[in-house]
Amino acid sequence: MRKVQTQAYLEFARVRTGPLYRSACLLASGDTHLAEDLVQETLGRMYLVWSRTSKLGNPAAYAQTVLVRAFLTHQRRRSSTERPIAEPPDRPAGAGSDTTLRITLLEALARLAPKDRAVLVLRYWEDRSIEETAAAMDATPGAIRTRCVRALGRLREELGGELADLIAH
Repeated sequence: MRKVQTQAYLEFARVRTGPLYRSACLLASGDTHLAEDLVQETLGRMYLVWSRTSKLGNPAAYAQTVLVRAFLTHQRRRSSTERPIAEPPDRPAGAGSDTTLRITLLEALARLAPKDRAVLVLRYWEDRSIEETAAAMDATPGAIRTRCVRALGRLREELGGELADLIAH
């Protein structure tokens, strides 16, 4: 029985690592090292509860919840604000505006509060409902609605006219 569970977990980890990593990259504002750490922590926690997956209902959704909570926990640590470099490395010559747009969005997301970033990633990247987002963030649906509106407003403020300039080109 244990071998069957291990095989099922390995298959789950193989299938879900990519989507978890993409979400983690957005949460971490493009910090791929932090994203990898968050995914590893998430998969480790999932392994610990894997024997109870029948009680989880939807292991993929549970893993996303674990990922968001791991990110928020990381952000509460004092050392989470340390950055090894101040600016991203030089952009490659001839990079398209799509790359510039992505970098601009990631930089703007990085300037948002961790909970604002988490709510935007869950609602608009993961395409989760208000209720699912509330469950993942351990908050009420009303609090999530309010945070979504405020976070989008802050993101617009951070981007200013920059986003319109990048999209127009």
